[in-house]
Amino acid sequence: MKDIIVRGAPAEYVCKSGVLDELENKLLIRNINRVLIVSGVKSWNAASHYLPNLKNIHVTHIFYHGECSLTEITRVANLAQFNIVDAIIGVGGGKVLDVVKAAACISETKAILIPTLASNCAPWTPLSVIYTDEGKMTHYDVYPMSVDILLIEPRILVEAPIPLLIAGIGDTIAKWYEADVQISKLTDPSVALKVAHHTAKLCANEMFENAQQAISDAKEQKVSNAFLKVVESIIMLGGMVGGFGDHFGRTAGAHSIHNGMTIVPESHKALHGSKVAYGILVQLLLEQKESEVERLFGFYKEIGLPTTLHELNISVEWIDDIAEHSTREDESIHQMRSAKMTATEVATVIRKLESR
Repeated sequence: MKDIIVRGAPAEYVCKSGVLDELENKLLIRNINRVLIVSGVKSWNAASHYLPNLKNIHVTHIFYHGECSLTEITRVANLAQFNIVDAIIGVGGGKVLDVVKAAACISETKAILIPTLASNCAPWTPLSVIYTDEGKMTHYDVYPMSVDILLIEPRILVEAPIPLLIAGIGDTIAKWYEADVQISKLTDPSVALKVAHHTAKLCANEMFENAQQAISDAKEQKVSNAFLKVVESIIMLGGMVGGFGDHFGRTAGAHSIHNGMTIVPESHKALHGSKVAYGILVQLLLEQKESEVERLFGFYKEIGLPTTLHELNISVEWIDDIAEHSTREDESIHQMRSAKMTATEVATVIRKLESR
């Protein structure tokens, strides 16, 4: 069995209303006096009125250019070095935060993250998913250091668009199915892998128990217990699965199907978690778990996750291309079994799924 490295959590994590009022003090006690803030335009509009005036911190603020690409990562890292900052603060969704983590690693500075969406576990994990400038996923990079500070202001997240929360639920359910297909095969998993496996199951359980209520509360912009449980499951529990499980807890079949979809230009409008949720159904059919697909169909319909390519703006004409791209040599779909997964198998089950 391959060795695993545990990168379980950020150095500091707080989730509570008003937490950003403590930001300046948290910076100063770490001797952070100069920061580069990176955000999207929409994320800045969502978060700026919750952010305090950093009176004793030198702040440079820039907007990111829309993709977590090597071009953008290099641009941000160069700006961090030019401004001689002590930390880069990311304010935004997953791609903004991934850019910041990558740029912080390159520029040898700290990464401080303030998510504006509960759409995936990017705020927690010490890795970045890398795309081309045109939005095609190429690979992901894992970093040797964890995020230094992760601060969640739930009032920002509850004001975010509901489809992004639903996508986050889809991405988090995948943690269970993608970890289970790998860890359950091990005859004597380590303690860290047992933590990852248990946490992955908890991800699914929390979603099945609280997702519907959390979505309902979010529509009323109510920071309820159900909403907080779903948010922390998406970000914290989801991040812990990979943090403790390493390559056994990050991705398997569902994310490979997502990656395959990125070759379709129209798919770029669909949310990451929505594509992953569809990928779960494909993975389960590859595992011949028909009853679990039926269970998820009902749950997906209840909360608004996709069960067809049409709902993702993808034509069935792309099925063979998606299957080919999903089964590239380095794709995690091959972790599902000892023999390589073939494009023919993937295309067959996608067509089966589409014919339901």
